[in-house]
Amino acid sequence: MIKEWIKSGSPWIWLTASAVSACLILVFGLLLLIAFRGLGHFWPVDIVEFRYDEGQGETLIAGELVDSAIMTAAQAKDAGYKLAEDEDFLEQRLIKVGNRDLTGLDFRWVQARFIKGQGLPSELVTIERREWGNFYGRILELRENQNTIAKNGEAFEQSEQRLKRALKLHAHIEHIQKKDVGAINFALERLRLKQRRLELDGEWSEVIQHQFAKQRSQLDKDYAVLQEQMDSLNKQIRRDSILVQAAHGQTLEVGLYNIVRMIQPNAMSLTDKMLEYISKFIEFIWADPREANTEGGIFPAIFGTIMMVMLMSVIVTPFGVIAAVYLREYAPQGLVTRIIRISVNNLAGVPSIVYGVFGLGFFVYILGGNIDQLFYPEAAPAPVFGTPGLMWASFTLALLTLPVVIVSTEEGLSRIPKSIREGSLALGATKAETLWKTVLPMASPAMMTGLILAVARAAGEVAPLMLVGVVKLAPTLPLDGNFPFFHLDRKFMHLGFHIYDVGFQSPNVEAARPLVYATSLLLVIVIVALNIFAVRIRNQLREKYRALEN
Repeated sequence: MIKEWIKSGSPWIWLTASAVSACLILVFGLLLLIAFRGLGHFWPVDIVEFRYDEGQGETLIAGELVDSAIMTAAQAKDAGYKLAEDEDFLEQRLIKVGNRDLTGLDFRWVQARFIKGQGLPSELVTIERREWGNFYGRILELRENQNTIAKNGEAFEQSEQRLKRALKLHAHIEHIQKKDVGAINFALERLRLKQRRLELDGEWSEVIQHQFAKQRSQLDKDYAVLQEQMDSLNKQIRRDSILVQAAHGQTLEVGLYNIVRMIQPNAMSLTDKMLEYISKFIEFIWADPREANTEGGIFPAIFGTIMMVMLMSVIVTPFGVIAAVYLREYAPQGLVTRIIRISVNNLAGVPSIVYGVFGLGFFVYILGGNIDQLFYPEAAPAPVFGTPGLMWASFTLALLTLPVVIVSTEEGLSRIPKSIREGSLALGATKAETLWKTVLPMASPAMMTGLILAVARAAGEVAPLMLVGVVKLAPTLPLDGNFPFFHLDRKFMHLGFHIYDVGFQSPNVEAARPLVYATSLLLVIVIVALNIFAVRIRNQLREKYRALEN
């Protein structure tokens, strides 16, 4: 019976089904873990105040309870901890104590045996700062120009109102710096390059010099007006400050201009926490990163990823379709064509870092260097296109994903029956008209499938981008209000590289870990959605043309 059952092939079917099920469970489990860790990052966590005594006097420790760990007696002994004879294990708790400017560390491990008590005082506040991370403690005073105007509970309520004003002023200052001052600096740089070009061409004269001086003078006047406006706003924003006290008793004065948000999580209701959660999630999507990418948002990385993928799609689609049409419709089906097809398939298996090295050597140094010599000699020695940037990153990923588009398009062309081509030719259409008006429209679902698969792969690539344009922090976006508006030569941020940088290059690993999960979740959602969409299009294509194939 067992031999007959094995010969029937049923065990192999069950084995395959079990393997697929196990893989799906692992994948969904990983996604759930990333989602739990990532989405939980934005929830306002209660501040726990511990009474801690290691034998040298009782102290207070306040912060967020992050994790706990249990060490055996042998492990604790190896780590240098002393246990009593009746203790078989050592329980430790990881607390995010913040106050980095006072203690030097964001996180601290404490031993549970030394904790004499703990509570959730409602007056404890979490202050998210632009520098030095979070502060945990109590608000003692609200000050205006160093004069105390409120204390204790009233200080927190009035500080919240004044913080809204400070945030508006800060947003106004940022707008002036990025848009208005940025436009003036951009115009000055263009004037400098234009002057250098005229000097190289021998066309620089006193008349032109006077015109340029007049333009610079006007730009300087505009900048002086903006500078005066920013000075006034800075005086206003630095008016208010708060005096805060850490759990261990040390006090610190914090200006409201250095605060992003301020909450009392122990006193917040469920509704308040949900609203705060939504606010922090929106900030994560739309804000710029802070504190070496360990805090703030990831909007530049999202924007850079989308821009690169869109530009890559525009580049790879025509080249992939043209190559597939030539191989299927025009190339003689012989040995050379078969070798080309095998080569295209093998290109899909080349490590992505190889494409990055090729892009750096060919696109950046050869093409970009020659473009600079021909069209931008005035910028020398600073390169324009002879340095990694958005355009070269898009070209490199287009080259990387080209085999996917070629194979998918050629597969779609091969599925179109020969009778359709012959019918079109019999009605008097030329081969080009048949291809353009009949064959390609019918093959468009396969072309779209190849493009979407290419986009899904390109969105998750990191290794080649590290060589051809991606950076840790881009000062400006590739798209802005300065002519020509779309700057292909600029470097950019990318979600995949952002994950690598925050996860492996961050000076504060524990603080960056939740952000890694949140960013990974966003990138996984984008890639999975694109792949599901591609599979649906492929299935619709097969169903639509199944009757014609038969």
